Parts: sequence; C-alpha cells; structure tokens
Amino acid sequence: MAQFINPFTDVGFKRIFGQEINKDLLIDFLNALLEGEKRVKDIRFLDKELLPAYRRDRGVIYDVYCTDESGEQFIVEMQNREQANFRERALYYLSRTVAAQGERGVSWQFDLKAVYGVFFMNFRLAGATHKLRTDVVLADRDTHETFTDKMRYIFLELPSFDKEENECETDFERWIYVLKNMETLQRLPFKARNAVFQKLEQIVDIAALSKEDRMKYDESIKVYRDQLAVMTFERQQGRAEGLVQGHAEGKAEGLEQGRAEGLEQGRAEGKAEGLEQGRAEGKAEGLEQGRAEGEHLAQLRMVRRMKEAGLSAEQIAQMTGLTMDEVEALD
Repeated sequence: MAQFINPFTDVGFKRIFGQEINKDLLIDFLNALLEGEKRVKDIRFLDKELLPAYRRDRGVIYDVYCTDESGEQFIVEMQNREQANFRERALYYLSRTVAAQGERGVSWQFDLKAVYGVFFMNFRLAGATHKLRTDVVLADRDTHETFTDKMRYIFLELPSFDKEENECETDFERWIYVLKNMETLQRLPFKARNAVFQKLEQIVDIAALSKEDRMKYDESIKVYRDQLAVMTFERQQGRAEGLVQGHAEGKAEGLEQGRAEGLEQGRAEGKAEGLEQGRAEGKAEGLEQGRAEGEHLAQLRMVRRMKEAGLSAEQIAQMTGLTMDEVEALD
C-alpha cells in the first residue's frame, strides 16, 4: 500500500501547492524553478475562479493562482492527459490574467505585472521536442532578444525526467524527482539537504489525513485512475486502428506494386513470346514465298524452252495450265 499521496490527483496536487498554511512549499518550488532569475519572498493566494468580464463570456478556473510581494502572478496547473488545443488553452489562461489587470479610467497607463504560467504535464506533449522543461517567452524572431517579460510559460513534461535520486543536482530536479516518484517512495529523500522536504513528508503522509480529507483523496484517486484507464484504452485502440489501417494501406500498396510488377513481367514475357512467334511466322512466310518464287522461276524456264522448241502459245498453255495471256507475259 502506498505511504504517500499521489501528487497528480486534484486533491494531492492542491494539498501540496494550494494551501495557505503550507505556502512555503510553493514558494520553495517557485524559487527552485526560477533560480538565478528572481526570488519570491511571500505569496498570497488569489481566487482560483476568474469571472468573465461579460455575462455570456467564458470564465476560467485555475488549480493554483497566487501573487507575490511585487504583484507578479503565478498560475500553477497539473494536467494528466493531453487535451485538444492544450497550448492555446495555456495562452488563453495567461492572456485572461494579463487582461484582468486592466483598470478603468484614463489614468491607468498599462503598468502590467508579469504573469507566469507553470504547467505540470503528466504526458508527452505531441509535436514538441521531448524534454523536461520548455520555457516560452515573447522574443524577437531573429535576434531572440526578449520583447517583453510580462508573459512567461514554463511547461514541465514529467515523463521526460529520468534521473535517479543520486543524480539530482539542483533543488528543482529534487522537487521533480520527489513529485514524480512520491507514490512509490517509502521515505522522502533530500530532507537533510532542504528542510522543506521534511515538512512535505508530513503533509503527504496518507496516515496523517483526516477522515474527511481521506474521503476526498480516495475519490480523487479514483478519478485519476479512471483517467489513466481511458488513456490506456485510447492508446490501445489507437494502436489497433493503426495496425488495421497499416495492413489495409500495405495491402493496397502491395497490390499496386504487384500490378506494376505483373504488368512489367507481362510486357517482357509478351515481348519474348511475340518475338518467338514473329520469328516462326516470318520463317514460314519466307519459306512459302521462297517456294512460290522458285516455282515461278522453274515455270519461266520451262516456258522459254517450249517456245525455243517451236511450240505455239496455245500448245504451251494446254501443257502447263497457264492462260494464253500468262504464256505471252513470260517472254
């Protein structure tokens, strides 16, 4: 039986990163994520539901939504399965958050605060280079210089992280290792290096959950496993459909190739047979023509001898079976 909660469930993820009482965990993770860029000292959780500006407009609900002491905002999401237009969804989330900073009146001069979108992906993003971390910024296409730092996307592709415990070099990698392997661990590592993991171990211990929290978690883990079952079925169905389609396409391609090869072979065999038959027919025709010409020459010589012997044309015709005209033409 697992000792620690599954952080990929809705309840598990929000228990780690979405509670005011444990906000030091989220602060530590964000600082590990943005090490060398910025340092978050404090955060304040915001309403996770961003209502639409108009009644019929679309609102958004975030997993975790907070702001730091400087007013910069963070959206932290856990996604277990790829959805249609996932990139566009991330763009919409950040764009709505940026736009929500607008104020009424002419005095507001677009003094926007940066918005960071951190997207945990428990799947491999299609159409992308598979790596753990993908940072997306608005930059000049040619020079790659940052155009504005007010929108920042960080995609974390968890299946692409394959380091072992002793291979983790940074606190960011240690966080990813713990989150990815939490449900199978018997103890949480790195506690001696960073005290935040000591607190994390206490929070994610299933035995420490209240009866109410345990019921919520059990329901959350059921939803998570149902999602995994659906994804497994879709992959298997996709493979089966791919095999059927591949077989059909291969058969069609084979038939087409077979027809082409058969046509080519048929042409070759037909050509050879035609040559052979042509030679035979030519030989027979040549023999027949040769006999006819030979008979004609013999007859011509015989008629000439008869004429030299003084026989009349009428007599020669009677003896040879030729007509008078044919006899006279053989002069």
